[in-house]
Amino acid sequence: MTQNADITHDPKRWFMFVILLVGAFLPPLDFFIVNVALPSIQNDLGTGSSAEQLVISSYATLYAVTLITGGRLGDLYGRGRMFFLGLAGFAAASLLCGLATSPWMLIAGRALQGITAAVMAPQALASVQAIFPESEKPLALSIYGAVFGLASVIGQALGGILISLNVMGMGWRAIFLVNLPIALLVVVFGIPVFKETRAAHASKLDLCGTGLSILTLGALIVPLIEGREAGWPLWAWLALAVAPVLAWLFWQYEIRLHRAGGTPLLNPAALKAPGLGRALMVALCFYAIGVFFLLFSIYLQGALHTTPLHAGLIFLPFGAGFLLGPLSTGQFKRLFGAFVNPVGMALEVIGFLALAWLVKATPTDVAPSASLLAIILFVIGFGQGLALPTLMRMVTGRVAPAYSGMIAGITSASLQISTSLSVAVIGGVFYTLVGAQSDALVITHAFSVSVLCIAAFLAVGAALSFSLLRQPATP
Repeated sequence: MTQNADITHDPKRWFMFVILLVGAFLPPLDFFIVNVALPSIQNDLGTGSSAEQLVISSYATLYAVTLITGGRLGDLYGRGRMFFLGLAGFAAASLLCGLATSPWMLIAGRALQGITAAVMAPQALASVQAIFPESEKPLALSIYGAVFGLASVIGQALGGILISLNVMGMGWRAIFLVNLPIALLVVVFGIPVFKETRAAHASKLDLCGTGLSILTLGALIVPLIEGREAGWPLWAWLALAVAPVLAWLFWQYEIRLHRAGGTPLLNPAALKAPGLGRALMVALCFYAIGVFFLLFSIYLQGALHTTPLHAGLIFLPFGAGFLLGPLSTGQFKRLFGAFVNPVGMALEVIGFLALAWLVKATPTDVAPSASLLAIILFVIGFGQGLALPTLMRMVTGRVAPAYSGMIAGITSASLQISTSLSVAVIGGVFYTLVGAQSDALVITHAFSVSVLCIAAFLAVGAALSFSLLRQPATP
């Protein structure tokens, strides 16, 4: 693996990018693929509801709180090195999950998956700034957006398919063990041709800042993920109250370290880029759709009584839209100029409004029109696929390439926080409306209201994006 090469004109840069995209694909895939496997895991390992929640939340929490650190490690020690180390760790964690003989062994494997995924995932987005000339960055970000989004959709379908096929009698274990041959192929073919990139003046990791950032994000994300399931106990409210204090302490420490000539985890000067704060607010609104996959699955299986496999396959039109959206960015840019992002988010709003109408207009004991549902899901997926690459560009393009890993970690963490907020807030609306009841009428009503909440968050994001795009990015 060649060190510190200038590869903006290397013909192998696209092959390197394809390798790095595995790091963008596997983390969301392994988050969503578990959803449809939980009943099988419960039957095999005897997991209770609290252990089931930990199977999901241990991964999601540790992934979210260590993303910024993972991105900064790439800046300091080499993005390729951190990618391959993260991938090896992720494969080892997947093996631990696949061989789990108890709920706690599985939870430990999921926690390790979250940490190693956070080291691996930011390197692809960070490398877009480092390895591509300006003319190729839009296409690279479009491909990144397609891969990132498709992973969440494929995860729903692939989990159901693997469990239904029961490959070699592995059952649910196949959803984790499938990562091993992927990791092996990437290591064998990737390491020999990979050329390293990193920040020009690398130094040591800001350990104190890293610790404070993990504490801050943990105080915010853990109660958002665990609070509703635990009935919003006192510790959850205390953690949320402490989070702003920890954030202030963290930021003050970073400012002092920067003034003293050190290398902070988050560089205060870089984060003062014009419009960056508003761009991150758009990111926080953007992944309000994160809760949709969970609530739609509950609606399909709880109200319409579809099988897990059928429920997973219903997401495929969304996936098709998400694949075509990023690849259509060029054509939409010719039509709408710089305003492709708010246009994409507006399409999502229209799609969710149409979905709420379709669900409410359909009799409770009848499935919605398959063709109309497919069209609506395609529009939502297309809108999100169109908006995601331009959102990434909107955020990362405002910071100098030396801080690519830092801003990639911040962007990814913002999307994860957005997902957690959507689960806590919009999921809270859904479960409050459902209450202790589980009949189809109540679930359908709660789902339609939740869909309108998602549309409202996306509309706010679209408005922020529209106002932001009047301000040029000046890294």
